[in-house]
Parts: sequence; C-alpha cells; structure tokens
Amino acid sequence: MTSPPLTTVRTAARPLESLRCDIAGPPELTQVVTEHLRLLGAEAAEAADTAETADTAETADTAETADMAGAAEAPGTATPAGTTGTEATLGTPAPGATPGTHAQVVLTGGGFGPVTAEVHWADALTTPSRDAVGPPRATPHPREAPPTPDEATVQAVTGIMSVHGRRDDGPRGLGADYAATAAGVLAVQGLLAQLLAQARGGNARAAGRVTTSAARAGLLAVSQYLAATGADEDEAARIAPGGPPFTSADGTRFELETLDPGAWAAFWRALDAPGEAIRAGWRPFQFRYATACAPFPEALHATARSHPWARVRQAAATSGAEVCALRTLEERAAEHDGAAPWSLARLGPAAAAPGRRGHELPTPDLPLTGITVLEAGRRIQAPLAAHLLRLLGADVVRIEPPGGDPLRGMPPACGGVSARWLALNRGKRAVEADIKSPSGRRRLRELVADADVFLHNWAPGKAAQLGLDAADLTAVNPGLVYAYTSGWGDRLDDAPMGTDFMVQARTAVGAAVRPADEPPAPSLMTLLDVLGGLLGAEAVLAGLLLRERNGGRGVRVDSSLLGAADTLTAPALRRAAHGADPRPPAGFRRPLRTADGWLAPTDTCAAAASAYDLSTRPTTEALDLLRSHGLTATPVTTDLAALHTGARRTGSVGRDTHGAPVVPDPWAFS
Repeated sequence: MTSPPLTTVRTAARPLESLRCDIAGPPELTQVVTEHLRLLGAEAAEAADTAETADTAETADTAETADMAGAAEAPGTATPAGTTGTEATLGTPAPGATPGTHAQVVLTGGGFGPVTAEVHWADALTTPSRDAVGPPRATPHPREAPPTPDEATVQAVTGIMSVHGRRDDGPRGLGADYAATAAGVLAVQGLLAQLLAQARGGNARAAGRVTTSAARAGLLAVSQYLAATGADEDEAARIAPGGPPFTSADGTRFELETLDPGAWAAFWRALDAPGEAIRAGWRPFQFRYATACAPFPEALHATARSHPWARVRQAAATSGAEVCALRTLEERAAEHDGAAPWSLARLGPAAAAPGRRGHELPTPDLPLTGITVLEAGRRIQAPLAAHLLRLLGADVVRIEPPGGDPLRGMPPACGGVSARWLALNRGKRAVEADIKSPSGRRRLRELVADADVFLHNWAPGKAAQLGLDAADLTAVNPGLVYAYTSGWGDRLDDAPMGTDFMVQARTAVGAAVRPADEPPAPSLMTLLDVLGGLLGAEAVLAGLLLRERNGGRGVRVDSSLLGAADTLTAPALRRAAHGADPRPPAGFRRPLRTADGWLAPTDTCAAAASAYDLSTRPTTEALDLLRSHGLTATPVTTDLAALHTGARRTGSVGRDTHGAPVVPDPWAFS
C-alpha cells in the first residue's frame, strides 16, 4: 500500500493558476521547486509524475537512493592543481557539462511572457552583492576545471560543515540536503519576482531568466557567522565544543529554552545544580544562536542526568523555562498534517495596489523596485525575509522601538555596528515607534497606508492584542500584503516556545541531520531561522503576485519555522511513512581527517574514501591518493575568515560600507 504525498494544498489562493511549469535536472535541485510551484497553482505534468514516483515508491531503496546518494552525474570537487590543500574550491560548471548537473525551470502561460530559472550546484556567477563596496577580489583560474559538486561539496566549501560542527570540535555535514533545499526556494523567489515585475511594468521591465546556486544559498546560510569573522572585536562568548541537548536520568534527550536569565537560574536551582555552574552556563546558552556552540559546564549535563524526565518537566513548569523532548522522524511523520509551508488568503475588497500610485517601476535586475515593505521583526526570521526583498529592489523600512533595535549593539561590532545585525539589516531605513502606545500605533498605521507589505514575527496573539492584525491594517490599506512569520503557524496544539532549536527538537530535525550512529541533536547552526526567512520572502512574493492578479485585493500570508522544518525533512518523512529507516546511514557526510585539515568526499565516493587512512597525509597528498583510486573530495573550509580573505570560487565575498563581510546576492537576473 502506498502513502499519499506528505504535502497537500492548504492555500486559499494560488497566484500561479493557469501557468505551466517545465522542469529538468537532478532531483536534489528540483524537488523543492517542483513542489512549491505546484502548491502555488502551476501545472507541472512531467515534474508531478517525478514527484509522485518518489512519494509512492513501493520500496524504500529507491527513495533513499534519490534522497541521500547525491547526484551520480555530478561528483564532488577536488582541489585543482596550483592551489593549497587548505583552500576549498567550488568551481564554475564547464561549458557543455554533462546534462543533469543543474536544474532548469520554465514558467509559461497565464498571459505572462516566459520566465526561466537555473539552479546550479556550483556558483556559475561572479557578481558580488550590491551592498559590497570596492572591486571584488580577483579569483585565480585553476589549471583544470573541477567536476561539478554535490550537496556534500557545497556544505564543505561554504562553511556549513564548519559552523554545524562547532559543537562537535570538528566539521560535520548535515544529513539533510540543506543547501539544495535553500537553493530551490531561492529559485522560486526569482521566478515569482520576474512574474511580479511583468505584472507591474510589462515585459520590457522584466528579466527573462534568474540564476542561483546551492553555493550561494550556502553562503547566505552562514552569512551571520561569516560577518562576525570580519568584525573589529572578538565574539562575546567563547567558541568551543559543547551544547545541548541534555539527557534525563531515564534517557530522554531534551532541549531547554528561555530568554530570561531568572528563569534559567530558577530551572537549574530546582534541579539542585551548583550555583557556579548555573552562572557560568548562562552566557554560552544566551549566545548559542550567534556562535553555534554552547560550552556549558559539565555539571549542568550531570545535573540533568540525575533527574527523571518528569522531574525535569516539573522544574521547567515552576521556573518559567520550557523544555521539549526530541521527537523521532517516525513520530513526526505519524502526526504530519500535510500542510503547505505557507498559506495565502485574500483579504477585503478589491483596491488599487499602492504600487500604482506614482511609485518607481521595476527594472530587470531589481524586480521589486517601487515596492515598500514595512518590517517589524527581531532576530533572524523576519529580518532575513525583508533583507531578501530589499536585495530584489524593495524599499524596506524597519519599525524599531524608541532608541533603536538593541541588537544593533550585539557584539562583535564592525564599524561600531553589530556585524551580525548588518548581515540581515544593512540598507534598510528605520523608523522608531513605540507600538505599545496609542501614538506609536497611529504612526504605524500611517506608514501602512502607503506600504505594499507589512511583515512581522511578533509573539502569537500580540498583533491582535495591539489592534495591528491583518483585519485592522487592511482597513487602513485594503491592498496590503500582511505577512506573519511565526514559529508554529498555529498548527500544533502542544507546541513549546517557537524558537529555532525548540522547533528542531519537536519536528525531529535533530534526527534528520545526524547519521544513525550518532544520537539525534538539533544543530546549533540556525537552520530553521534561515530557511524560515527564505520561506517568508517566498510567501510575500507569492502574495504580491496574487494581489496583482486579483485587482489589487489585499492578501494575508503566513509562514513558519514549522513549515521550514517540514520542507527540510520531507525526504526523511517520506522514508518514515514507507516504513524505511529515515535517518542518514552511519558516517554519512562525516569529513575525513588529514594531517593538516579535513576532506569531504562526495556522497557517491564517501563509503570508498572512508577505507583510507588519511590522518598522516597532508591534504594535497590525501587528495592525490583519492584521485588515484577514482574518488573525489574537497577540502573543508574550517576558518570562515578564509572566505573573505583568501581566494575562493564561491562567489565574490566583499565588504560593506562598515567594513563587514557581505556575501554575494543569491540570484542574478538577465
């Protein structure tokens, strides 16, 4: 008996209705694009057949091969001759490369001119970010063109393995195809932006093709960590191995969350933890989102191991902290509600879109020119969504509290401003408004009257409490796209606090990203905040296009970290639904130690490469040894600073006006 697809259409409106989509390329790069375009209303007969085959396969082996083996036609990158063993290289696909090494998507119909997206593994572009100042760093040409990479190679080169592995004291690959998933979402964003430009300004003002890559998606994912390496000061907390989850006396692995140091202390005091360990543990816990590690005193782990799970839950309930037991992929698959990663709903009567009122028209390379976005977001998810919209040309206005966003001062700083804050918020305008006061809310409504989008990630219920929910603001502006990026999307009744690591724990991301010979553990890299921000921007673009196709009628769009988790773990959940082992196999994407670094074999070569002892060989010799046996690998970037201080082929990492590193824009339009 076969299982139905895990994702079903729950959207109230479909902006790609009457368009047809043709998709070709490796499944790792096409499955997210195919599914999201289908959910948005596009017809994709050929792609739908492919997706159905993967979803309803009678044997788990077929699905597992497609999901985890990597692109068989696209072996990973080896270091080209003439570069050092410590410099990872991600090469441009060679002209006339083997078919299937990149994906191509074409949307036609519905009265639109055709638009195309290309999704590459490697960075086929050399354009820097428009936020970068000065000429880009020159990139040397290797003497031989490297093979096209796969997911493992991209994670190794862009620093994902390095950041994810900080808590383990060595690079580790994510068991899920994170870079490919993010690249798929970026491709859909590019397609929607092109169609939106056509709808707003005609074919002459729209590009015909957008190009993105898993490599650029990887750099975007580590952009905050990369920015910190170029700061003028050190990290506020030590980067060293360690971190949650904790384990109770009866074997329950769990995550702990609180934003309140008082609740943190009360929780551990209730479990009789030593006072010195409680005090020493708060700082690494507080900064774990920034550093991707949390070197707690061992006494805290020992305290957790001395109490049963029921006692741990009681301590959380009395202290105000929250705990969440790590779920298995089988448990998550059993409760999966089949919802799409976002929802769209029409609001109010038809109205003239604000973009028609004398605003600038789109340009081919900035399709959102003339669109105004009001963003009331904190931390990562909503600010990243707005950042992407700004890179597409929108004018983004941040609503900040009196005195400005306190995270502007979060260390480490670059040019007097938090480097991490700049990675998400550079180039945005800011307006201060105390939304807790009547005058501040009036000011916000005045801004909404002339805006196209209002985007926030406030706590559940806060918008309605303040009189700033969708119904309130569309009464001011009937053509508004109201966007809410949340933790859970109101889809789970027993949901804990909707933060990245708690959502990872509750949705079994911790099991999906770790191989079967390691205990499940949520990554301390902010996987879901970043992917949730990407989905938030995608949802806003879909809402803007829907508004244009429906006479200016306002739209509400909702996205969530839960939707991001389901998007990332979809292949694993399919395997679980078929009764197969959903976790990556033992040793999956585990880099190999060399005498002076690490090597990441491609997924197709990993098993064979692990048979060789490379620990006494320099990286260059280790690469030569593997090559001599027909195996490919790439050096792992272990120092993110090398991405902006050394020669790389991962795109032009530049510097902004504050001197902070800035990753290249994730798309190029032509």
